[in-house]
Amino acid sequence: MAKGKDARVTVILECTSCVRNISNKESMGIFRYITQKNRHNTPSRLELRKFCPCCYKHTIHGEIKK
Repeated sequence: MAKGKDARVTVILECTSCVRNISNKESMGIFRYITQKNRHNTPSRLELRKFCPCCYKHTIHGEIKK
């Protein structure tokens, strides 16, 4: 039996500090991670602290809309 909606969905995490600095042209670009989350356990937007090679430090990466 197939279920209508899957619990796990693919999400894209984008560096929040690169997005702010892109207007100043300070960073090389915007870095993104692809991961999965459980829709039932975390219905809100996901935010993780990951390494950004554009900023050369650990920053907060937030979920973006597809």
